[in-house]
Amino acid sequence: MIEARMNEARNQRQTEALMSDGEDKSWQDFANCLGVDPDLFFPERGASTREAKEVCRGCVVRDDCLEYALANGEKFGIWGGMSERERRRIRRQRALARAAAASTQTATA
Repeated sequence: MIEARMNEARNQRQTEALMSDGEDKSWQDFANCLGVDPDLFFPERGASTREAKEVCRGCVVRDDCLEYALANGEKFGIWGGMSERERRRIRRQRALARAAAASTQTATA
């Protein structure tokens, strides 16, 4: 039963990757979370994220997952082992770095 669910989830992800808007999502086939109950990664407000982050901890595609969430503005859930608050911090840091780089380029031009 569990194996059938895992195969179904894998097939769904492969289909989504092929039908996507040109974005390569084949990394999803190697994710530790493949076949894990998605509710684990979308806990209720105030609930622990520890178990979800534990699944992500040794995942070989953790960085790909995180970058996907950042690029697509995922507002909910655990992606790449990080919560929305943690991803928001990364987006803010990157925006500041881009602004600093842009002002440096403008000053030297």
